[in-house]
Amino acid sequence: MDFDLTEEQSILKDSIERLLADNYGFEQRKKYMASPEGWSAEMWRSYAEMGLMALPFAEADGGIGGGPVETMIVMEALGCALALEPYLPTVVLGGGFLRLGGSAAQKAEFIPGIVGGSRKLAFAQAERHSRYDLHHVETTARRDGSAYVLSGAKGVVLHGDSADTLVVTARTAGGTRDEGGIGVFLVDANAAGVSRQGYVMQDGLRAAEILLDGVRVGTDAVLGDPEGGLSLVRRVVDQAIAALAAEAVGVMSAMHALTLDYIKVRKQFGVPIGAFQVLQHKAVDIYVALEQARSITLYATMMADSDDAAERQRAMHAAKVEIGRGGRLAGENAIQLHGGVGMTMEYAIGHYFKRMTMIDLTFGDHDHHLRALGEAGSLFAA
Repeated sequence: MDFDLTEEQSILKDSIERLLADNYGFEQRKKYMASPEGWSAEMWRSYAEMGLMALPFAEADGGIGGGPVETMIVMEALGCALALEPYLPTVVLGGGFLRLGGSAAQKAEFIPGIVGGSRKLAFAQAERHSRYDLHHVETTARRDGSAYVLSGAKGVVLHGDSADTLVVTARTAGGTRDEGGIGVFLVDANAAGVSRQGYVMQDGLRAAEILLDGVRVGTDAVLGDPEGGLSLVRRVVDQAIAALAAEAVGVMSAMHALTLDYIKVRKQFGVPIGAFQVLQHKAVDIYVALEQARSITLYATMMADSDDAAERQRAMHAAKVEIGRGGRLAGENAIQLHGGVGMTMEYAIGHYFKRMTMIDLTFGDHDHHLRALGEAGSLFAA
């Protein structure tokens, strides 16, 4: 199987890596994080001008017609730069819901704003007791004539404080943990009854706690079937997991490069510490973990568009298991090889490890997906 990038994909990779190398140094990132939004509006405009927002959308909808490979290229570069902008929630998650579940009218209303960089989306799914279960939904959507009334609370909504539109899961029928009766709604983030409390997470990215208190939306705000939205949610989240795996490869690549540079220049007993064989072994362990993560990410990327839900989900379970395991090993070894300085805020390596940890926790950690993969039997169906 040919894993080489096409000429267009290679140009995309070179372009975004050059943009981030020129504008996303560690000190620049600190300035972006200190801004009111917690990320760079200027970089966001640059992404839009480069066409990154348009990548996954069909040409008929104003996009470029890219696929999971193009998303993988972008997310890996963003991970390597430790970028703060809301690309995952807006383009991958929000855009995924519109691409896969949006009506023609919804696509026409929302996609041009995403492509142009003027509209940001956030996926409001997690709740206080839901943990990693996508079907655990307590938020309700009660039908009231020609509208739905949404009530409930959502937590850890990635970039929910700066989003213009929220993609909200809410229960239209059934019990709290039923797989049926779940709808997906497009909600104006500034609508009456919506309150948001933003905060900075451990990795520097922003999130929000969101309260929905009798928020009214029309039937035109429903994405797909108002009682059968779980399959759409699972498909979009699977694609987001593949994108997160690519971001993790970028993070691990940066950790490996930073660690190699450090052990080449840090001296002990008059020689670089990289001369000691035991430290060389740890550096090799980071490299092996990186290459294993890259391999499973390629597989997850290949499977991201699969119509076979069971096979696709097994691939994402495996990707999260390997990314979680390998990312932790790489991060712990990188911190140890840096010594005490690796624990300080002034060195980048600790920030990369924090992001790697948060990637592991997003949409289910290593243990959650290992258990799910075991329940599914194996990576490949018998």
